[in-house]
Amino acid sequence: MKEKLKHIKMILMDVDGVMTGGEIIYSSTGEELKVFNIHDGMGMALARMAGLKTGIITGRMSEMVRRRAEELKADAVVQGQINKLAAYNDIKARFNLTDADIAFIGDDLVDLCILKRAGFSAAVADASQAVKSASDYVTAAAGGRGAVREVVDLILESQDKLSRLVAQFSR
Repeated sequence: MKEKLKHIKMILMDVDGVMTGGEIIYSSTGEELKVFNIHDGMGMALARMAGLKTGIITGRMSEMVRRRAEELKADAVVQGQINKLAAYNDIKARFNLTDADIAFIGDDLVDLCILKRAGFSAAVADASQAVKSASDYVTAAAGGRGAVREVVDLILESQDKLSRLVAQFSR
């Protein structure tokens, strides 16, 4: 696994069930609300600081996802794409990457097509069993509860970048 992690240049992920706990909340006015974990956001920021690209591929359309991706300066955001493999291939081509260069974090069956191709695949702790079985790594944290940060830390540690970031923040 450590060898796979050394090659990662981009981390892609699903949103609902990965960056969030999978709940869809509607306000009394019909507005969609989502809860994002601050540690996951910091993980994406750390990945960017370490020179990795980040991106989102989700089957749903959400203004909250657009806003969060903008806040986190995600390099690629694809929403409303049920055919996630097409989105994955487009991102791969746009950034001139190979499968081995990409890590993907997923939680449900629509993510399997990417999990089986990405150089490193991770499932969140509460992912479906089929997704866990198809993944290189299963997080200890559930979706929306620090799973993204856990994967980012794993990648940065394997690339000997985490200690440099820790030192940078310790000054």
